[in-house]
Amino acid sequence: MEWYRKDVEELPAETCWELLSTAGIGRLAAVVDGAPEIFPVNYAVDGESVVLRSAAGTKTAAAMAAAPVAFEVDGHDPTTSTAWSVVLKGPAEEVKRGHALMAALELPLFPWQAGVKDRFVRIVPDAVTGRRFPVVDPAAWNSPAAVGRRTPGGSARWTEAGPGEP
Repeated sequence: MEWYRKDVEELPAETCWELLSTAGIGRLAAVVDGAPEIFPVNYAVDGESVVLRSAAGTKTAAAMAAAPVAFEVDGHDPTTSTAWSVVLKGPAEEVKRGHALMAALELPLFPWQAGVKDRFVRIVPDAVTGRRFPVVDPAAWNSPAAVGRRTPGGSARWTEAGPGEP
């Protein structure tokens, strides 16, 4: 069933890094107590690595555990009606001291939440993958079952009543 992939462009690593440098907000996926967790984070690209700034806690501990992490960022270009997604996979390590810590302090990392954010985590990925694809017109997803059940924003409003019924 490759038909659905005909418009998907697999992105080279260089393009993935360029796109990553434009976003600033991503999702860190790590294992916590044996289950996957996803954390929204802001980040900075530093060479071919991603650096996060956070406080000590669940997210930081999970990222620096022995298991590899995944990091995902996506975006949308309304001028070209395309969307993209980039995924990094690999180990994360704490940036602790010396020149590496001094360099991390100079990165444009500005956490949204107030408080002490004195932990820096660097992801140096083993794998960098990305893809870009055209965004389909939302009207393509209309169906007779959805008539009268869409909100002005386009999301479904499912009720037991049919269209036009209270």
